[in-house]
Amino acid sequence: MAIAGIPLDFLLFALTLLGVALFHNQTLYVALTGVVVIAGYKLALGDFAGTPGWTGLAGLLGHEWVTLANLLGLLLGFALLADHFEQSGLPALLPRFLPDDWKGGLCLLLLVFAISSFLDNIAAAMIGGSMAAVLYKRKVHIGFLAGIVAASNAGGSGSVVGDTTTTMMWIAGVPALQVVDAYVAAVVATLIFGVIAARQQHALQPIMKDAPAGARFEGPRLAIVVIILACAIGSNVFFNLTDASVLTRVPVIGIAVWLAILATAPWRRPAWSLLPGALRGSIFLLALVMCAAMMPVQSLPAASWQTAFGLGFVSAVFDNIPLTALALRQGGYDWGFLAYAVGFGGSMLWFGSSAGVALSNMYPEARSVGAWVKGGWHVALAYVIGFFVLLAVLGWHPDRPQATAGATDSIAIQAHFAGATT
Repeated sequence: MAIAGIPLDFLLFALTLLGVALFHNQTLYVALTGVVVIAGYKLALGDFAGTPGWTGLAGLLGHEWVTLANLLGLLLGFALLADHFEQSGLPALLPRFLPDDWKGGLCLLLLVFAISSFLDNIAAAMIGGSMAAVLYKRKVHIGFLAGIVAASNAGGSGSVVGDTTTTMMWIAGVPALQVVDAYVAAVVATLIFGVIAARQQHALQPIMKDAPAGARFEGPRLAIVVIILACAIGSNVFFNLTDASVLTRVPVIGIAVWLAILATAPWRRPAWSLLPGALRGSIFLLALVMCAAMMPVQSLPAASWQTAFGLGFVSAVFDNIPLTALALRQGGYDWGFLAYAVGFGGSMLWFGSSAGVALSNMYPEARSVGAWVKGGWHVALAYVIGFFVLLAVLGWHPDRPQATAGATDSIAIQAHFAGATT
């Protein structure tokens, strides 16, 4: 069924996103209602990737469950990790090293960018949120929260280990140096939104000038953070180098994170009380991922820089993993451009990336599309400027169409752990 040529599936998804935007205090119920309505419609009148009825739904769930389980494990696990990091005392000691004016906020965003180049963007955003909570006495501007999310996504966009989409490209045969091109745009964008966001934050609440009295560093807490992150990264890299197919069958990354959390719990007790709130935000994101997975997206427009540019805006509301998968099968893209677009674009809305959803669990006031767009308008501006700087500096150099099709067909790309919705 279609209305004005638009499949009803997309209209139902659009209504779900509109509901999230309008009823930001009831986002979980809106997202769950969207899942039920879209699934019900497709069971009654549609199909799931060509397979109708319950068989099609079961097949979709069988394909998606690894992604969902990994995301759930990471979002909950990294909520505990962020608390360990805050309790380590390191954020409270940062005033000794950061400038006392707005440049201190810019340095914090640049640090998040750097962390995300080799860590999962969820972890980078949560660590950034923990630092901001201490340095700004939990009085953080929405524009600065958008800046933290944008910095975490920008930092991962040019690294094949910094984001799911770039890891997918790497496994599919895209050389790592082609993805690095994305940093030309990402660095420019970060400097633009970073300066504006830092000034917004300084006007609302200046950075702490001195470490609080009695602040001390607790090494075991920071060691636990390192252990958890090492388990997440190590398991992903190990199976990618040995048997990547394992990642498509078992939620390896989420399991590794929780094994590390449980193994270190006797050393320092995690803040288990954080899990109920984190669970609500996690279920919301999983519901949006399922809505996106049910959309009948079979192909993309012809590969061009204009298409890549547009995908950055699409990825703000649509799962960037299938978008990247379609682009890899289609071929003909300049992969640095695509990495930047799908990796950074989701920062324009709070629910457009897993990093944004994770951070909103820490700062519930961020769950307002209106406030996010009003306060974080500089993220969209930075995306556009960064993209065209990349186009002017390096130019569009597309890969050969279908060049990666064979590789992507042999890889179930949904199983990787970072950035499940751009």
